[in-house]
Amino acid sequence: MKKGIKSGCAVTLAFFYATWGATAATGYAYNEIVPEVRQLASISGGSACPVRSHIRAVSSALAVQWSTSLGTNPQTIITQDQTPNGRLAEIEQVITQSAGVWSGVNGSTLQSLAVSVTRTTVQNACGPDGVNSICFNQADLAFTPGVLAFTRVITADRIGVQIGSGAPSSEVGEILDVDIYFNPSDSRTSYATPPALSETPAAYGMESLLTHEVGHALGFSHSAVWSAMMFPFAPTVGTFSGTRPSQGHPDAPLGEDDRTGLRVLYPDPADTLRVGTIRGHILNANPLSLPASPPGVTGVFGSHVVAVDAASGAVVGATVGGWSCSAPGPAQFDGSYAIERLPTGASYEVYAEPLNGAVDPTQISDTTRSLCRNSTSDPGWPPLQGCVAPPVDISFTVRTRPGP
Repeated sequence: MKKGIKSGCAVTLAFFYATWGATAATGYAYNEIVPEVRQLASISGGSACPVRSHIRAVSSALAVQWSTSLGTNPQTIITQDQTPNGRLAEIEQVITQSAGVWSGVNGSTLQSLAVSVTRTTVQNACGPDGVNSICFNQADLAFTPGVLAFTRVITADRIGVQIGSGAPSSEVGEILDVDIYFNPSDSRTSYATPPALSETPAAYGMESLLTHEVGHALGFSHSAVWSAMMFPFAPTVGTFSGTRPSQGHPDAPLGEDDRTGLRVLYPDPADTLRVGTIRGHILNANPLSLPASPPGVTGVFGSHVVAVDAASGAVVGATVGGWSCSAPGPAQFDGSYAIERLPTGASYEVYAEPLNGAVDPTQISDTTRSLCRNSTSDPGWPPLQGCVAPPVDISFTVRTRPGP
């Protein structure tokens, strides 16, 4: 998570079509991976269509270890309890609560997710070892200016992949290793637990940042909805993002955009209320304005499409659209989008916008760049199942036409 803003101009006209439908298409803003189709179909699935990253069995415990090696000069994490054991217990409670925020969403099978938290005294505990880890005192080259925390995820592109001591993957897209890093090297940056936050207005809310990073650990990329927990920018120092969780509402800090995305990624088959899908295409009014390279681009890629509840005016779901895929792949950049798992019986207003504001294409690059593999990125890749993801289109304005 980091702070920043970027602006741009819009010059290309795009037409917007929206219809109701039941077919799942492109998806929310997730981390995606293209299966290793050079393996047997029984191992790869036989299709080069991107697969969403996800944890394995949502009914089992999610094991996480955290490094108790903490910066002390200056203090990296500020707690209300300053005794040695009290500090660790307070930090560990934040870890448990942050993960619990994502396990209280109705319509998602993550309601049954349990989190097992253990401690390690190893400072450099984060790495590709098959163990999910949280590190508060480990430097990394990813800590460029303004980055407060980040999550590194390793996802299986075929069945049977194993990382370190972790179990082999049982399906494509399975998350095999997650490491969450908090920046320890900036002497001007500190993090405060909820009990200490009001007394340390210059510190960032540790629980807000960690809840965001746990979202990445579950398979999310960033959201361009400002009220979402997965919005890529941290709340200002001394503040908490959203509403504090409670026993009755553990998911209170999440935005409705986060909840909808979680239901898409981990759908509950027993949920019969949230089964609606809005789908359509963002198409250029002038096909000559489409990018000349790579070839095969027939619609706007990387548009931000948002569904708003017509009665309340609240955002209920959004997606970074622009592509579709059907077996055996690869992805087609035809301007398609889908906003799934919406409550039926409601009315929605839908709009599209370019990512040329506070959220720009760099914040969702892990989603857009991972849609394709080809002989350049992977020597020997089958030509018929290879593609090149085009640049995100940020130079368009939108007019709406009614669907057929």
